Amino acid sequence: MRSNYYYENLRCTKYCAPAIIYKFMDYNILAANEVILKTMAVLKGRNISAQLVNNKSEALEAVKKLLPDGAEIMTGSSRTLEQIGLVEILQTGKHPWQSFKDKIFAEKDPAKQTRLRQESCLAEYYLGSVHAVTEQGEIFIASYSGSQLPSCIFTSNNVIWVVGVQKIVPNFEEGMKRVQEYVLPLEDARMKSIGMPGSKIGKLLIFK
Repeated sequence: MRSNYYYENLRCTKYCAPAIIYKFMDYNILAANEVILKTMAVLKGRNISAQLVNNKSEALEAVKKLLPDGAEIMTGSSRTLEQIGLVEILQTGKHPWQSFKDKIFAEKDPAKQTRLRQESCLAEYYLGSVHAVTEQGEIFIASYSGSQLPSCIFTSNNVIWVVGVQKIVPNFEEGMKRVQEYVLPLEDARMKSIGMPGSKIGKLLIFK
């Protein structure tokens, strides 16, 4: 019986990006075990370390183990982080880390809040997700504003991604298709459901 989840972790420099890759059962097609293992091996060759875990609880524990007490962290918008329970922990304030989002939401002055958002790009640890991973190790991150991209590219020394294995696709073309034809419509519908105009792909980051 194969494990349901895997995560990647790595103390990252600006030349690499670590990830947590995590399997969901509620939508899309899950990658076969041999495809998961192949992709993990390819990612390892690109300075990204991957490990399978069995469930949401284990995925959450894996993330927590990567974050030392007192660490300065910033999280990107991510359904995956919500589903493993990390967002709920951060919202309670009962955690041992310094969350930039706590500071941002507590600040009522618009100018100071903007400054904090800019400073959050320098957080020691960034946590988020990606939208597609190819079997060749290419990674896609789509964004409307691009606010989370600096941390992934350069500014955060430690980047942790949590990514469902249903996001593994055979090749670059399928990665683009998943972003444009699957991810975008879901995000557009989500934004409209909360009274926003919708969404679009304003920026697209691809790790080749």
